[in-house]
Amino acid sequence: MRVLICPDKFAGTLSAPEVVEAVVAGWTKPDELVRRPLSDGGPGFIEVLAEATGGRRIPVPTVDPLGRPVEGEILLVGPTAYVESAHACGLHLLTPEERDPNSASSYGLGLLLMAAVEAGATEVVIGLGGSAVNDAGAGMLAALGAPPVDIAGYALPYGGAYLNAAASLGGTPRLRQVSLVAATDVDNPLTGLHGASNVFGPQKGASREDVYRLDAALEQFAGVLEKAFGVEDLQQAPGGGAAGGIGAALIALGGRVVSGIGLVSTAIGLERELDAADLVITGEGSFDHQSLRGKVVAGIANAARDRGLPCIVLAGRNETGYREAASAGVTETYSLTEHFGSTDTAMNEPARGLRELSERISEQWSR
Repeated sequence: MRVLICPDKFAGTLSAPEVVEAVVAGWTKPDELVRRPLSDGGPGFIEVLAEATGGRRIPVPTVDPLGRPVEGEILLVGPTAYVESAHACGLHLLTPEERDPNSASSYGLGLLLMAAVEAGATEVVIGLGGSAVNDAGAGMLAALGAPPVDIAGYALPYGGAYLNAAASLGGTPRLRQVSLVAATDVDNPLTGLHGASNVFGPQKGASREDVYRLDAALEQFAGVLEKAFGVEDLQQAPGGGAAGGIGAALIALGGRVVSGIGLVSTAIGLERELDAADLVITGEGSFDHQSLRGKVVAGIANAARDRGLPCIVLAGRNETGYREAASAGVTETYSLTEHFGSTDTAMNEPARGLRELSERISEQWSR
């Protein structure tokens, strides 16, 4: 039997390639196991693409959302550079106590973009997801030479909360006419009930009062970006709310939004592997209602359903109902929290849990 193993990361515990290897290690039957780790643009984007493309990975010193030095990287594949926003803006870079989208900045992502430009890329693809910021790319623009300034021309402090005083940009982004692509499977707009602040702000440490303040600040900054770059309706552009509004800044810079999972799937030849598979195994850390709204698991399950293939989801925790999952194409769901009966054990020993679940699945499903 040909088993296609194509999960996303288990956020906070295992990368997508590590999830694949755990499943392979637990499989007990002599089946053909096809490894295809995935990413929708969030953490693991570079790692997955590097494995598939054989591109050149270049280390780049940058800073985290609080301005502390961290090591990032870019991936060069011909004239295209791939950048992962989570290397500089990732929520995983902060402790729970440090999370504060009022002051977190995307400045480090701007440094990564500058490195890609200096490396000679003519196109830069930015994977968006898993961010700790809510500044609509203001920090990124500052690193590129276009900081937001107040009505007196003074540069604003870093962080989304200060953008309510934004009046203009204090320069022009130094991008040398590089084409930009935002890779994300989040279609949320920048502002409003379904915007970056309301939907993702609480995950990043925002209180209800913070959400109101941040949403108003992003509305103000959207007007600044529209005037600076001659764009319209930036607040409601699909994908503008990705990565705390970085998507909107990239759209304002002339970037286009593409599906992260679609881009990665094409790079690794996923359609071909799905056509040849007998069983599909995918998964992610938390299988919930957001998973079924354009994320990796939903895309894989839908593709499997269209081919009449059984699709098994492995998750750290499962918060979806059976009917809801089945309608998306999921045949069965297994979670580490149910397997262990403990959230702590699931977080501390995910690889062991996946090996044990894989052994169980192989006994049940192998011909």
